[in-house]
Amino acid sequence: MDAIQKIQDWFISQCDGKWEHQKGISIESCDNPGWSVKIDIRDTQLQDRVFIVISRNIASDGHPVGPDWIHCHIENLIWNGAGDASKLEEILEAFCEWAA
Repeated sequence: MDAIQKIQDWFISQCDGKWEHQKGISIESCDNPGWSVKIDIRDTQLQDRVFIVISRNIASDGHPVGPDWIHCHIENLIWNGAGDASKLEEILEAFCEWAA
């Protein structure tokens, strides 16, 4: 659960009375089955930082291939992480390691 503490700490460090009203973090389940994590990095120290895409067992059309998959990338200043049902902690760790 170290990833949960790290993401909480990062979130708290962004809260300035403004950022948290229009931006934030969402964690949802998806029907693949799996997880989807979206983290708005606009107006944070991360918005200009390069992130190297993480992609494992993802087809060229963007869909997962098989039961073991993960895909993390940035699009429009939103950090996106998705993975199979066992990958929530790995997704959060990928963000936290990059954000550190």
